[in-house]
Order: sequence, then C-alpha cells, then structure tokens
Amino acid sequence: MNRVCSPYFDPDFDSLAERINGPKCRITIDNESLENCTVVKIDSVNKQGLLLEVVQVLTDMNFIILKGYISSDAGWFMDVFHVKDALGNKVTDQRVINYIQQAIGANREGIQKSKSGSRNILKCESPPEPRAIEMTGRDRPGLFSEISAALADLHCNVVEAHAWSHNARLACVVYISEEYTDTPIDHDRLLAIEDHLTTVLRATTNEESGNQQQVKTAYGLNPEGEGTVTDVERRLHQLMLSVRDFESPISKPIRSPRMGSPRSDINDKEEKILSVCIENCDEKGYSIVSIQCKDRRRLMFDTVCTLMDMQYVIFHASVDSRGGCAFQEYFIRHVDGYAMSTESEKERVVKCLKAAIERRACEGIRLELCANNRVGLLSDITRVLRESGLAVVRADVATEGGKARHTFYIRDISGNDIDMKFVKSMKTEMGEIDVAVNNETTTTTTATGSMTRGSSFRSLGDLMKSQFEKLSHNFVAI
Repeated sequence: MNRVCSPYFDPDFDSLAERINGPKCRITIDNESLENCTVVKIDSVNKQGLLLEVVQVLTDMNFIILKGYISSDAGWFMDVFHVKDALGNKVTDQRVINYIQQAIGANREGIQKSKSGSRNILKCESPPEPRAIEMTGRDRPGLFSEISAALADLHCNVVEAHAWSHNARLACVVYISEEYTDTPIDHDRLLAIEDHLTTVLRATTNEESGNQQQVKTAYGLNPEGEGTVTDVERRLHQLMLSVRDFESPISKPIRSPRMGSPRSDINDKEEKILSVCIENCDEKGYSIVSIQCKDRRRLMFDTVCTLMDMQYVIFHASVDSRGGCAFQEYFIRHVDGYAMSTESEKERVVKCLKAAIERRACEGIRLELCANNRVGLLSDITRVLRESGLAVVRADVATEGGKARHTFYIRDISGNDIDMKFVKSMKTEMGEIDVAVNNETTTTTTATGSMTRGSSFRSLGDLMKSQFEKLSHNFVAI
C-alpha cells in the first residue's frame, strides 16, 4: 500500500511575523482616560491614504471629532482622536466599537462600505445595486428640478441622489433603476439617458461653459463596475474640483442676500472667520497649512479629502474644535516629495480648501421630507420648490422600504427671506407628506468669545517645540 506524504505546516507560522514585530495595525478605544469623550488610538504600518480611511470611518459613524493628533513619518502611522457620538456622548456601544476596530484594522474582509447615508453596521446582505450617474456643470435656478423631471420622463426610479451647488457650479450623483422592475438599467438605455441629461445641462449655456457640462456613468460607485468603490461624498468633492468651483463665477445665477439682512450679516461673519494660510518650514521640508473656520461636522473629512485629491501627502497634523471654532494644521508635501515652491501653488491650495469648507456650509433653510416612495416624487417636490422661487443648494435623497426621505438646503433665488407659506403649498400638492423645517442660520450657535490661537489652541509646531524644550532640560552636564 502506497503512502502519500504531504509537507507539514505549523498553524502558528502565518502569525509568526506579527508575534515578532507586533500587529500591523493596533486600534485602542479608550473610555477611561477622559471624562467627556472617547479616545481612539491607531498605531499602524503607514501606507498612502490611510489617514483618509481612518477619518472616513469616523465620519461614516457620524462621530464628532473634538481633537486629533496625527503623525505618519518614518513608515509608521500614529493617530489619536477625541470623539463623541452623534448625540454628544461617549462611544460605548460594543457593536460600534467592534465595527471601528474591524473597519480601520487589517482584517477588513467582509466589511462592505455602502453609499453614504445608507450604511447599516448590522446588515450584511443588500439587493443588487442600481446604476450611478454623475453630472457636473454650470448651475442655474431650477436645474436640479429639471434633472429630476427629465429622469421621471425617462421612466427612471431615483433610488438615491446627492447634489451640491457652489459658486454657480453643480455636482450631482444619482442612483437610478428601471421604473417598473426596479432593476439596473442596461447599457444602451443608459447611453440614451446620458445624452438626454446632457441636453438638459447645456440648455442655456454658451460654448465656453458648455465644455464643463458632463454626464457619465459612475462605474467606480457600482460594485459590478470596474474600479474601486469610491465614497459618494469624496466623489462630489472631486467633481466640484474638476469644474473649478474654487473660482468665482463670471455671473452668479442666484443673487446674493440683500445688504443688511440677517443672512447677509451671518455670511459676512463666517467669511471673516474662515482663514487658510500656508507657510513653508524649510528646515524640515514641509508646507504648513493652517485653517481656522466655524466648526461643523465632517469638516476634517472635507479638508483631508481635498489635500489628497490635490496630490499632497499629510505627514503630521493637529485638529482642535472648541466653542464653535475649528483649528486645523497640516504638515504636507507634494507626492513628488517637495514642499510648495511658488506663491501661485499656495494660492490655488488656499482657494481649493476654502471651497471645500464652503461647499457643505449650512445656510438658509434645511427641509426634511418623508413620504411614501413613488416614481416622480422627487420631480414633484423640486417643482414645488422651483415654483415657490426657491433654489436647492444641497440635496440628499434616499429610499428604503417603500419610504422616501429627502433633505434639502434651500434659499430664496432673489436673496430675500424665505416665505414659509411654501410648506403649506407643498402639503397641498403632495398629499400625505411629513415636513420638518429647520432654519440653519438661526439655530446654529456661535462662540460667545473669540477664540485665539494662543489661548485655546496649541499648534503641532508649538507642541514639538515644547517637547524639545522638555527634552533639553533632562540633559545633565558631565
């Protein structure tokens, strides 16, 4: 009888390197050190884009980042974040803690990132994903309503949609499916839809601005498409950057608020608070980007996204938010390994960072609607808004279980205060629909006292300097 022998493999061999050198990624969730917030510590082997992945996970969980210290030099990545949950409490739910450790850690197999606003950490299976279409171009009053009406006329079911408008530019990502079967749309029909939407976007534009009008299928946002799965909000940042929304428009389709109006005064104050400056640290070869602005959620994600999309690598950073103000400091180099060398390059980075912060800045009225989902619902809602003289600045549309949830940031096209009678007309037009209105300009609180860098925030450069001073005091003369 022939004997078959096979080589023996020690089951502990695969983990030998980790036992010798330590784990490639160590995540610690600490609820004991600080009284008011949770400390998230990450120690990991560094790789390009890791900081954005970490910030993305924290942002997706709707965490509030109070402080952060980042160092990713010499091949090792070390982060410390002070966070709270969406309700302002410590992160104590063990399921959430486990998800953070899995999502950030090395064992990320099986963790699927669904689209922003539709994430469910307890849900493993999902139906087939619909097609995603990207649209960019010059914005004009009522354009989002025209896009919604066009999709309804083409018998497309809007499963999810996200739109940003800034500096007379529009970026929009829409997930669509077939009206009757709710299945993904085939390739040939998708091309016809793209052509029709391109016509809508270019309806009133000249040849020069018409080059920016673009409609295409977002394969990177579809699981079955080729390419990596890109977060929708990061993609919106990239789309806005591609249409150069950091440049002031030649002609603004939406008039500015009247001088002396409450909203005009608030916008003036926020413009004064927003400050971005860049200086070079020649000794270490870094460009130091300092940002001061009004604090809000997802702010760090927006700035880190922009720096990475502009091909800059973040080596060190510190962020702090207190009293309604946020301070961020980044030590960066271009991917070619050099700091910024020209004033024009610095000016462009400053403009792009300011645009990234302003894109999501809350202004005007936040309108939340919930209704039974049907084809054409989004078209009907945006039509009522347009007929009421209201412009959609931002939109987030989601559908789930036969229900549709819409969130719009709207403002008056003429710059006047919004007449709240439009809510009554919307309920009359829509029938059974739940409407919640929140005036972002009045509910948002600001700091009672001005926050200065010297009194409330220590930059990373100051911290490094203090550490060197402490170290020097420890030396003893021999």
